[in-house]
Amino acid sequence: MKISPHTSRRGFAVIVALVSVAVLAMLAGALALFMKVENQLAQNGNDDEKLLWLGRAGVERACWVLAQEPPGPSSLKQIWAGGAGDGPETNSPLAGITLDNFPVGDGAVSLKITELESKFNINRANTPLLTSVLTTMGVDASSISLVSDSIQDWIDTDDATKPAGAESDYYQGLTPPYYAKNAPMDDIEELQLVKGVTPLMFKGGTAADPNSPFQHHKLGFGNAPGHEDYPFGLRDVFTPFSNGKVNVNTADVNVLQCLPGMDANSAQNILTLRTSDGGMNNNNGVIGNLGQLQTVVANPQAFQSLNNYCTVRGDTYEVHAIARVGTSEREYIAIVYRAGNHAMVVGFHPK
Repeated sequence: MKISPHTSRRGFAVIVALVSVAVLAMLAGALALFMKVENQLAQNGNDDEKLLWLGRAGVERACWVLAQEPPGPSSLKQIWAGGAGDGPETNSPLAGITLDNFPVGDGAVSLKITELESKFNINRANTPLLTSVLTTMGVDASSISLVSDSIQDWIDTDDATKPAGAESDYYQGLTPPYYAKNAPMDDIEELQLVKGVTPLMFKGGTAADPNSPFQHHKLGFGNAPGHEDYPFGLRDVFTPFSNGKVNVNTADVNVLQCLPGMDANSAQNILTLRTSDGGMNNNNGVIGNLGQLQTVVANPQAFQSLNNYCTVRGDTYEVHAIARVGTSEREYIAIVYRAGNHAMVVGFHPK
């Protein structure tokens, strides 16, 4: 059978046309994908700007809420902490206010406010306090002076080394080398740079081997060599920002037990008073002054520690603002200082 040249050329033309269509379809698909990515990037850029301002708006709302709280003791029963209010604010502009998923423009913000006076200020911690904290944690006795002195050497402004501490000459010998800060801490994470502070000591927890056939038991204070087991970490009881006093109305049981001379029963008695509805300030379970604790803290040394290290009101707050626009979400953190009926932002950054 004889094939006509015209038929052959037509067949070749059809193949070329099909290949051209396929190539054009691929190019069109690639262009569509490119445009989709570009549009998404543009949308993300637009959302980033919106999220930033939503975060700032959320922090401003937190400042307003804190400024509206009545003077006097601050507690976890107040609205900034998610409570129902401990008295006057139920009839104030705060009545009915919400901190969770409230609308702002075409987005929404959720707030979590933590009073930093619920922890000890690491920049003001002295040897008795550091020793008490480390002992309560269960740090081995041979490491307590090392960690305590090294923390104080890191913060103080001189290069004189405490007996068990460390200054820049020690840190320069590490890999990689770095200098002792010799200034107050700005971030509690700095503790992980301090000589003697292990990751578990910082965050709490245990290094027990789950595959070990023998369980480690703590007998008395400290840990067995090579075994760390801490019920809480340094980051749970210390903060670099506060007025220097611990608020007995907001501190948790770990912080209270770390006070020099404090025992577990006295710390629990304080928590019981805080959750009660009688016997305290205006019968609302809020501790109005430290003198009210004399009947529940039997140890004179513990009561003296309350007077030395504690207060009943906080001034410094960490605000977490979670901003949402569509499917985009971002968290921002701010440090807010309250003075009287004014609250001001002294730090703001994305998480």
